[in-house]
Amino acid sequence: MLEKWRNLNLNGKSLAHEHYFSARPRSKPRLGMIYTCLCGKHFEFLTGSSVFSRDHVDLGTRLLIESMILPERGYSLDLGCGYGAVGVAVAAFKPCLQVIMVDINQRAVWLARQNVERNNLNNAEIRKGRLYEPVEGICFNTVLSNPPVSAGMETVRKLIIEAPKHMANKGTLQVVVRSKICGKRLRSYFEDAFGNVDVLARESGYRVLLSKKS
Repeated sequence: MLEKWRNLNLNGKSLAHEHYFSARPRSKPRLGMIYTCLCGKHFEFLTGSSVFSRDHVDLGTRLLIESMILPERGYSLDLGCGYGAVGVAVAAFKPCLQVIMVDINQRAVWLARQNVERNNLNNAEIRKGRLYEPVEGICFNTVLSNPPVSAGMETVRKLIIEAPKHMANKGTLQVVVRSKICGKRLRSYFEDAFGNVDVLARESGYRVLLSKKS
């Protein structure tokens, strides 16, 4: 795995920590570029401060991308997209799939839009808002997420429990979790929502959980 990070604000001052689930980050943006390869395909991502994992594609996100099961057509949702690594990868791998990416973080939404353009995609769009609110009325064939655990377990629970209402029959929810951080609790949410859950992949303390709407 070859991945490069380039800081675009070499002379900038250090910033205080700011929660990446903030709707309107107040910190002055510091930008950077990630150059990476995912499933044999090269990508470049513009990233910034107050956005999750700004200097690399984190291990959980990478595991989700490398193991996700995608339909050829239909609609896919990247929920809590950050700067857009998952959604951009989905759109690149499946050009006939319509991809919608959602985040509450205004800066993340802007970065994700830049990354759709940077990676020359025409089958992806980004919407700002909380969880499923921006996509009411759309029926998805797959929902993918590296959930914002630091935003609180109630937010993550809603992400899982409310998923079936926004999914087509036989659609899948695929979420990456840390095995040692609320892994059992999250698995129970999948069981409650779908009546089924499987471990799609596991590596370095992460698991990708998958449930299918039947």
